[in-house]
Amino acid sequence: MSSPARSLLLSVLLGVLAGSVSAQAPTTQDTLRVTLTEAITSALRVSPEVDQRRAERRFATARSDQARASRYLTDVSMSLASSFAPGLDVPADNTFPDDQLYLNPDVENDWSVGALRPFGRAEIAVRQPLFTWGELSGTIEAAGHGVAVEDARLDQKALEVSARTGEIYYNLLLTKALDRLADRTEEVIDRAKKEINRMLEEGDESVDQADLFQTRLTEEEYKRRVVEITQNRRTARSALRRQLFVPDETVVQAAPEEIQPLSFELHPDSLTYYTELALQNRPEVEQAEAGVQAREALVDVARSDYYPKIGVQASLSQSITLPERPNPDNAFIGDSFMGTGTRTGIGIEQNLNFGQTSARVEQAEAELREVENQQTAARQLVRFEVEEAFRNLIVAQTAMESRDRSTTISGEWLRTEQVDFDLGFGDTENLVKAVRADLEEKARYFQAVKEYNVAVLRLLQATGTLADRAQSGTLVDSTSTQK
Repeated sequence: MSSPARSLLLSVLLGVLAGSVSAQAPTTQDTLRVTLTEAITSALRVSPEVDQRRAERRFATARSDQARASRYLTDVSMSLASSFAPGLDVPADNTFPDDQLYLNPDVENDWSVGALRPFGRAEIAVRQPLFTWGELSGTIEAAGHGVAVEDARLDQKALEVSARTGEIYYNLLLTKALDRLADRTEEVIDRAKKEINRMLEEGDESVDQADLFQTRLTEEEYKRRVVEITQNRRTARSALRRQLFVPDETVVQAAPEEIQPLSFELHPDSLTYYTELALQNRPEVEQAEAGVQAREALVDVARSDYYPKIGVQASLSQSITLPERPNPDNAFIGDSFMGTGTRTGIGIEQNLNFGQTSARVEQAEAELREVENQQTAARQLVRFEVEEAFRNLIVAQTAMESRDRSTTISGEWLRTEQVDFDLGFGDTENLVKAVRADLEEKARYFQAVKEYNVAVLRLLQATGTLADRAQSGTLVDSTSTQK
């Protein structure tokens, strides 16, 4: 093999690995092997981002429960008070019985310290609205739609976490595939150095010191790349470990040995099908629809202040002083320190500041128009994102299929050149080109598979079905044969 051809081979093999990541997992650490479905479901289970949305949903649910609980017995309260009550200063010449002491004008309260007695009072009050012109029902309805809004926000975050986890997963698989090419490059460099040194020692005039220097420079470039490769590979593995929240001493690996295309077939109705699917499932659309319904209910709440609110209120109180004071049994005379009292009746409440009411209604209607516009924008954005994801998937699928065919062609070319070379009439430069093409196409195929798989995940994310498919086990990791 001539010196220029050998140098070209080394440079090409090294250049194929530009941007790849590679590292060997420490053998002394625990290893966690996960499939794509396991990685996504685990990430959804432990993600603090998803948990935050779950907490917000629980808050909205509690608020809705509170609103529903206000439908009956809106206000129920009990108050307890304790103090001291005065004794009675009864004249010595009093002739009235205890239950008629109020008839004696000389009987007075005795506030001296020695005459004070423990006093207690308890009162229970209940208020029940009868007709509120939509204020109560609107508040309950708005709170219920608020739960739907938080449900949608939770689903939206789950989609984001699922897509991010899937991309990290396939990045890790891609690095594993490119690592094999790195190993082949190192082997070629070692063999080339040994061969050139042997030929120099034998005095072969087809090589000189320039060939050795070129090989050494190539080796130094390779060493620099290996450091970058190693650190990048560790970063990729750490990213998946962080996403799954496993201990730092655990090495996370993708379960498949090789990166393979996801088993996914585009629906016959293509773009129309996926657009309709997204409009039915995307959390942003559901969130906007729930927001519109909540704002409509709040408009009714604001308008209810134009009309009188009708309700019933009842209260029951009990006062007692120990030792007991005489309590007159009289419809017109009562003692505030002793006895039982009750009040019940129907009341009407009307807000007469109609200017403020009108302003509140206008604010509620403006907020309604705002979320209606958000709903329109959300539907248009979903349509665009689905179309973008759909067309990107077509491009990625075409690229992957093309790279698949290219690897077949490059493999056939390499085998042909190897046979010719072994038979003694092959061309060295053609063999170098065949090796270069074969490695380049394999690297590009790995990258194309990764891009295709991510494009599939992005389309499922755009239709709002990625998280559900992963959790239900219908997202197949990979079934195609690796080239």
